[in-house]
Amino acid sequence: MAQSESPTRTVRSALTSIPESITCTEDYELIAREFIEPSIYAHIAGGSGRETTLKSNLEAYQNVRLMNRVLVDFTTATTRTRILNQEFRHPLLLGPVAFQKLVHPDGELASARAADALESGMISSTLSSYSLEEIATETSGHKWFQLYFQPGKADTLDLVRRAERSGYDTLVVTLDVPVRSGNRRAQAAGFVMPAHVQAVNLKHHSIPPQVSLNPDQSVIFQGIMSEAPTWSDLQWLIEETTLPVVVKGILNPTDACQAIACGASGVIVSNHGGRALDGVPSTLESLPAIREALGDGVAVLLDGGIRSGSDVFKAIALGADAVLIGRLPIYALAVAGAIGVAHLLRLFRDELELCMALTGCTTLEEINESCLIEGSAHVARR
Repeated sequence: MAQSESPTRTVRSALTSIPESITCTEDYELIAREFIEPSIYAHIAGGSGRETTLKSNLEAYQNVRLMNRVLVDFTTATTRTRILNQEFRHPLLLGPVAFQKLVHPDGELASARAADALESGMISSTLSSYSLEEIATETSGHKWFQLYFQPGKADTLDLVRRAERSGYDTLVVTLDVPVRSGNRRAQAAGFVMPAHVQAVNLKHHSIPPQVSLNPDQSVIFQGIMSEAPTWSDLQWLIEETTLPVVVKGILNPTDACQAIACGASGVIVSNHGGRALDGVPSTLESLPAIREALGDGVAVLLDGGIRSGSDVFKAIALGADAVLIGRLPIYALAVAGAIGVAHLLRLFRDELELCMALTGCTTLEEINESCLIEGSAHVARR
């Protein structure tokens, strides 16, 4: 059962320095509850349905074991990598989390500053609480824009053109939530979006006409899904922009291949952090089949359940080029604003480097299934 939230809990103000008690990435999750209003915390931490997939995302990493190596020369070791011809200091990107002003007044601006300081990529959400233009000015590094198809093509193209003009490098198109699943934990806690937190990128968009249904028609099938994008819409979008397009929300190898056939430059293996369809596989267990289907020449990223540098290592070993982190940066943002997110990214990088040092991997290219114990979860027998 989902944890209940006390509506009377006192919320602490964000810190201005990092306490010595925060020594690893997961510490931010442990103390974030003290800094976030209870119903908002439930909204962020909760998943869809019974939260089966939310739990599976976390458990998947515990079932993969590492093999250590010794006496390796690390004089020239590095975590640098290239994705879509863009160079990154390390294989970590801040994932596209909506409405970050829910936990800190600087919201996405603080996250962008942290990403810039640590030379990390950041993916800005369509549903950000600061405009995509404002966010773009806060970082000189690689910035990607996450796009939800809008009901009208003109509004979709408006977002794309704004991203192009603002210097975004890549479009990330989210495909796995054409209809929203309920967050029971947030509903039980009485979560309501505060008036001061809005989807500012969409404030000038037209309001789509309400679909008129007959009594025997389905609100979902003939209503919501009648406006949902299809493969032809994805192909249209790819043809309309010069930016590389990465599709997010892929778990099925067939869908991955079809996305690339439509012209996508890469895929993000994602189940929306356990917030879309409950009961689907974890992203980590879905990853190897997608990598095998696409081969080595296509960018494959992953999100969901990553809580440590060793989790990043395991994802790369099973086929990811890089990973997105979502909830932990939001917890760090609530705890200490931009410095919290920057500190979290540094902890992730340090933990990844430690894992590489103890497994004998001097570059990300050396991380593969040989670094994992044969027979542990998701590792193919060779």
